Amino acid sequence: MTKRVAILISGGGSNMVALARDMAAPDHPAAPCIVVSNVPSAGGLARAEALGIPTAVVDHRPHGQDRASFEAKLADAMAPYDPDLICLAGFMRILTPDFVELFEGKMLNIHPSLLPKYKGLNTHARAIEAGDTFGGVTVHGVTAALDDGPIYGQARVPILPDDTPDTLADQVLAVEHRLYPAVLRRVASGVTAPLHLE
Repeated sequence: MTKRVAILISGGGSNMVALARDMAAPDHPAAPCIVVSNVPSAGGLARAEALGIPTAVVDHRPHGQDRASFEAKLADAMAPYDPDLICLAGFMRILTPDFVELFEGKMLNIHPSLLPKYKGLNTHARAIEAGDTFGGVTVHGVTAALDDGPIYGQARVPILPDDTPDTLADQVLAVEHRLYPAVLRRVASGVTAPLHLE
């Protein structure tokens, strides 16, 4: 049975597009059922519509600091589609433990570092400042702790001597577009052993 996948975005949706295009393959165990953004102007919404995927907007701003009410609306937007899996793809909101518990074991996130290194923001600058020879990307299960949870896939990206945070980010993003679809395909098939993409 094909798994239904909801994808949450906040921006241009390049990872969402990579996931959706991979799921278009006839042998794929999953299919996108909805793309939801917390930013009404997110470019990824038009890209999802162009791919024929239903979209919804749940603007976080009217909810102020009331994250629970925002997340209730987010859950309501996804409910008619009954997703089996939720992929956070550049979704720039920290989710509460209550929301994570509601979808426990169903949520994936992609993070631009080799976790457990550099949780949070500014990952590329931090890797360069530390003198690391590799940056990278991780796909992991979502838990109540930030950028935590079981690791389902990782890929390393060499840090070159003249790299800046911006050039490293571009290189990592290209690898994200390969890793996230590969991991989703495995997880949707029931495989959660970590994938190490070269």
